[in-house]
Amino acid sequence: MALSTDDRATPDHTSTRNAVLAAEDQFCGALLTADRTSLSSVLGDDFLLVDVMAGSEVPREALVDLVGSRLLIFDRVDREPGRVRQYGATAVVTGETRMQGRFDGQAFSTHSRYTHVYVNVDGDWRLVSAQGTQIAPASA
Repeated sequence: MALSTDDRATPDHTSTRNAVLAAEDQFCGALLTADRTSLSSVLGDDFLLVDVMAGSEVPREALVDLVGSRLLIFDRVDREPGRVRQYGATAVVTGETRMQGRFDGQAFSTHSRYTHVYVNVDGDWRLVSAQGTQIAPASA
């Protein structure tokens, strides 16, 4: 199995990296704009999110409904450039994010590292798994 990493920027890897990061942009943009259609199109059918705040599992339809109904609102999603690693038709993105928003009227704010797993389905990169780990504030 061939492995491509950010450290080896071949033309094929650069194209894949750009396509995967475009899917990342679509995902984050859909969260911010509560775009149910865009969110649905970037998520794989069996997508599963492990919630950064509580560790619960959130399946695709639940996330689309929460965001689309605006029960879950993202006011801000700031990402640091992520690392993309490709394994055949699978790509793993690791990065750092700061998010602010509201869930059922309750404000939240989190700083986390995340792992997103994408699978290439008929030429399109679909997010199939997402997990975040909170970064503890620095001690004074």
